[in-house]
Amino acid sequence: TRSLSITSADQSMFEKAQGEKVTLPCTFVLSEEDEGPLDIEWVLIPADNQKKEQIIIMYAVDRIYNHYYAAMTGRMQFTNPDPRSGDGSLDILNLKSADTGTYQCKVKKAPGVQSQKIQLTVLVKPARTKCSIEGSQEIGKDVILKCASQEGSPLLSYDWRRVSGTQELPATSMLNKNTGELLLKNASQDYSGTYSCVASNRVGTDECSIELNVTPPINTAGVIAGAIIGTLLGLSLLAFLIFCCCKKHREKKYEKEVHHEIREDVPPPKSRSSTARSYIGSNRSSLGSMSPSNMEGYTKTPYSQVPSEDFERTSGQNPTFAPSKVAAPNLSRMGAVPVMIPAQSKDGSIV
Repeated sequence: TRSLSITSADQSMFEKAQGEKVTLPCTFVLSEEDEGPLDIEWVLIPADNQKKEQIIIMYAVDRIYNHYYAAMTGRMQFTNPDPRSGDGSLDILNLKSADTGTYQCKVKKAPGVQSQKIQLTVLVKPARTKCSIEGSQEIGKDVILKCASQEGSPLLSYDWRRVSGTQELPATSMLNKNTGELLLKNASQDYSGTYSCVASNRVGTDECSIELNVTPPINTAGVIAGAIIGTLLGLSLLAFLIFCCCKKHREKKYEKEVHHEIREDVPPPKSRSSTARSYIGSNRSSLGSMSPSNMEGYTKTPYSQVPSEDFERTSGQNPTFAPSKVAAPNLSRMGAVPVMIPAQSKDGSIV
């Protein structure tokens, strides 16, 4: 007796790259005895057996339902728009690594029921592969060329090749395909050139390149001596600048102190009028106190020796005085010595 059967049971595992499209096959043949309505379901079986199956898409009562699984909304569809033809295959577009899992196709047409499971693995191609150099690029040193992909599903494999010169790796090189490290022992200038690394997995490849330049050893002694000399010169210059600043600061401080002492110690200058008056008054007092007995040794002080600052004026400022006509008193009666009072003539001279 014939019954419903699934004919696409040959391939049960698929490996695809992220971003690609996959078609999960599910073709079937109906039997004359199957008279019930046709139902086709695609479900995602979780890795954890404790979780329930997730319906992805379904065909029932001549209608397609594809809103059950939000993670694939807009990215899945039946391969044949009319699954009644016997093709219930599923297309998944723009694959993502999260789409990896076990998918099951169930076909029902009472009384016949059949299903099949398909394992889908979404792999990520190697991407953002970077090359680098570790170690000193000097003659006689060991140099390590490194290669690593920032993206890519395991298992990743790395392979180095030389793209310049002889296009062959040096005889002393050692390659680790799993880590992507290429060790060049006892490097020489012949090792210089461009090297390329190819990272690959089951779904794709990616590549990077780097330039190796092996040079003679650097004169470390000269570099150290130059660094020391430069440091000493810098310190000397710094000390000189500090000395100049301190010296300038001391000079300014000394000038301020001297200026302050001069302003405190010097008395204010006397006025010319007060000096002249004090000088004439002192002479009058000394002369008035003399008696006729001690006049013999007295010598009249010439008026020309009177301090000139008391009487010096410019010609425009000298007033004109008339000769003084003062009657001398009878000094004999008063018992005093007569004193001559100077008078100023019209030309400004003392009379």
